[in-house]
Amino acid sequence: MCELIDELEQSSVSFALYRLPWEKEPVLVLQREGVLHTCAHLQGLNGKTGFVLAPFCPSEQHPVVIIRADRKAEGWAEIADALASIGMAKPVKDRLISDRHVPAYTRRDYGEAFGRFIQPLREGVFQKLVLSRCETASLPDTFSPLATFVNACTSYPRMMISLVHTPVTGTWIGSTPEIILSAERGRWHTVSLAGTMPMNGEQMPEGWSLKNREEQMLVSAYLREVIGRIGFNLTEEGPYTARAGQVVHLKTDFFFNLEQTDNLGDVLNELHPTPAVCGLPRQKAYDFIESNEGYDRSYYTGIIGWLDSWGERTSLYVNLRCMQLSGKQAVFYAGGGILPSSAEETEWEETRHKMDTMKRIIN
Repeated sequence: MCELIDELEQSSVSFALYRLPWEKEPVLVLQREGVLHTCAHLQGLNGKTGFVLAPFCPSEQHPVVIIRADRKAEGWAEIADALASIGMAKPVKDRLISDRHVPAYTRRDYGEAFGRFIQPLREGVFQKLVLSRCETASLPDTFSPLATFVNACTSYPRMMISLVHTPVTGTWIGSTPEIILSAERGRWHTVSLAGTMPMNGEQMPEGWSLKNREEQMLVSAYLREVIGRIGFNLTEEGPYTARAGQVVHLKTDFFFNLEQTDNLGDVLNELHPTPAVCGLPRQKAYDFIESNEGYDRSYYTGIIGWLDSWGERTSLYVNLRCMQLSGKQAVFYAGGGILPSSAEETEWEETRHKMDTMKRIIN
């Protein structure tokens, strides 16, 4: 199975292998042939069903993609049968565009970006900005995408684990704790996930700082306002401390109803990006990040997961704690919320702890 999946990762076949939190076995979505469906914005997802990978900022280079489920296999036994049925995958003749340009990003780059972000925050232009970064590392000769996926499933039962490959996006592996939109027992669900502290070994840390509590309150207030426009019958649970790998977050669950489900692209466009990955005011922060962050987030902090416009199986997450494969290298991504009270070294350390989530599970 490792050989077949690893061959697919080098081919023109599009597939997504994912495991939802606390589930025992994964799901494989396989598009055997045909043109991959892409769209220029989230509204293009209205009425669609399939596995979605959307970028932080849709563009011609990074479109929203939907993997059509020509074959959907649930559990390792069905996945083995599905892989056996397609035979040997043909390798890509030319490397993907996304594989040709590996970002170079240094500690100095981060410091300069932090300076650009903190000034308008302290001047009151923004309430919050999210500053992220990337880091490139060589992969071991024995690296296997599937083995790394399995390691993530074993290590992080609370997270949504994914291994996604398309000729358009390249290959991404992730372990994300943050729901953007899911259906549960006839109701819809999203979360406010903001504020971060590292674990003390296996001990949950105690005592959230004012900065972390304020960050979480800003995201929660934003979601209340958005859900008031798109849904009804809102209820909340939290905030509470939730573990995600070797870090913990403050988390609040929001449950609500929707009048219809054939416009989930519109709903996602209202929700994404939340202040947990962008900032406030949202549109102004979004534009500022695009111009000042200093690198291309690509599909990091975008949307990933299964979309079902006609049923109740939608499970969409924010693409956090992820890495992109690029030949013999991996590009790791992480970020954190910046407030006027933020300190550069503390924020850098937060991104380091978050990147460790993926580095620990590389085979």
